Amino acid sequence: MSKKLERVYHALVDGAAEGLADEDLYRYVTEQCPKASSKRVVKASLLALSDPHLTDRNILNVIYALAIKYRLHNLGVEDDEEDDEDDKPDVPQITETARTRLKRSTADIATVAQA
Repeated sequence: MSKKLERVYHALVDGAAEGLADEDLYRYVTEQCPKASSKRVVKASLLALSDPHLTDRNILNVIYALAIKYRLHNLGVEDDEEDDEDDKPDVPQITETARTRLKRSTADIATVAQA
């Protein structure tokens, strides 16, 4: 682990242990390590999550939430963005012509089945 990443890691764990979360924790980390980018904070968060010595559930939850938030921020995904799938109908819409053909086909199948 590089020295820069290690400093960010320790600042992250220390801030979370002090009870900081979300923006306050990120601000604390960037104050302790002014050159820390959000990418480096996410990397340090992942290291913290994989550290077997770090067992406090609250600290891990805070670090996990911070990692998710800033990872999505790096990808350009907004937090409050709603699913676009809610606007789409559940069933695909078919044209009137296709619907008519479907009715004829089912009628033809029913006629053949009865014969």
